[in-house]
Amino acid sequence: MTGPGRLIAVVGPSGVGKDSVMTALAAAVPGLGCVRRVITRAAEAGGEDFTPSDDATFERLQAEGAFALHWGAHGLRYGIPHRELLPLDQGCDLLVNLSRGVLAEAAQRVPRLVVLHLTATPETLAQRLAARGREEGDLLTRRLARTGAAIPADLPGITVANDGALDDTVAAIRAQLFPDNGRV
Repeated sequence: MTGPGRLIAVVGPSGVGKDSVMTALAAAVPGLGCVRRVITRAAEAGGEDFTPSDDATFERLQAEGAFALHWGAHGLRYGIPHRELLPLDQGCDLLVNLSRGVLAEAAQRVPRLVVLHLTATPETLAQRLAARGREEGDLLTRRLARTGAAIPADLPGITVANDGALDDTVAAIRAQLFPDNGRV
């Protein structure tokens, strides 16, 4: 998995708006793509554009080596199929919603990994998680309390607060990652 394109790992706590930011950023930056993950979640659960999978199929795909990266979180399993990263070889930059826990492994596999760390206040996170309606009660409380793995200090990246307007967040990211509205 080498290539001249950058893999931009979008990380942050549940409810920070990773999917919304990724969609808006891809629409704003010509040629920027989004990686579609395989998730052991029902298709009707909504949220991001993903490939739903049951546990047995996910385990089979993992055993067959179909995933460049995979991890578990919040009772679900996530996988990044190798085929989703092929545009990197053609010089395309890609956005991917990754777990902080696989960043070090991703950096070993993809030479041009950049971390986009999104943050938001606890109040913003609570409002967004409640509004999406996927978690309630104890599950919502556990998601809000989860701090997640630390971001390796040696990885290149930026941190952007996503508490305000989505357009403002996208503008801040573009200014730092795409200063010439093109590729670095």
